[in-house]
Amino acid sequence: MSGYWNGRVALVTGAGGGIGRACAHALAEAGAKVHVVDINADAAARVADETGGWAHTADLADPAAVDALPADADILVNNAGFQHVAPLTEFPPDVFTRMHQVMVTAPFLLIRRVLPHMYAQGWGRIVNVSSVHGLRASAFKSAYVSAKHALEGLSKVAALEGAPHGVTSNCVSPGYVDTPLVRDQIADQAAAHGRPEDEILGEVLLGRAAIKRLIGPAEVADAVRWLCGPSSGHITGISLPLDGGWTAA
Repeated sequence: MSGYWNGRVALVTGAGGGIGRACAHALAEAGAKVHVVDINADAAARVADETGGWAHTADLADPAAVDALPADADILVNNAGFQHVAPLTEFPPDVFTRMHQVMVTAPFLLIRRVLPHMYAQGWGRIVNVSSVHGLRASAFKSAYVSAKHALEGLSKVAALEGAPHGVTSNCVSPGYVDTPLVRDQIADQAAAHGRPEDEILGEVLLGRAAIKRLIGPAEVADAVRWLCGPSSGHITGISLPLDGGWTAA
């Protein structure tokens, strides 16, 4: 196993915290060297120090920032993203555009950037951190849902084009993950509705899931690592739901 990972170089976006940080740790623990990319310079530096990797500060809404990132990654994990919740009639167009820049255009540009290196060596792994919202819709999340649906399609195209060159491309599509962002959403909704946080968690966030708990970031990272590992070379073009049964209902 260790020989498989020796010399592998990974690039993980949004790696300063949450799922991205967990992915950086999981890949580093497997034996890869990791480019830690985040908009927050301090967070990127901290995770790079934790994992023995390299820190890069980049606003992925800026194509020039994407172009400045390394092009020699063997493994690309497109994880960066953010959320904004509002009705369609009130959704700010500039926020909609920025979410698509970060969650669709940047992954496209990064895939385009690293594929020549992957093709040249006849091996590469692309994992796109999508969401259950790449497979299902929720009200008031027009930008996030449409961006994740687009990311799922982009991943499939990369899978078809990359297959003759030894490159796989897949999505992992988690439900609600136990991150500070989600915990803040729970607290905000509890305050807004005057209800206990456990009720908001169970009835609102996890209402459509069979397993009534948040997913741990490390669980998502384990799936990402597996899709990059030696047992998954024939798996490409899929979306792996980590949703506690949400999409089964």
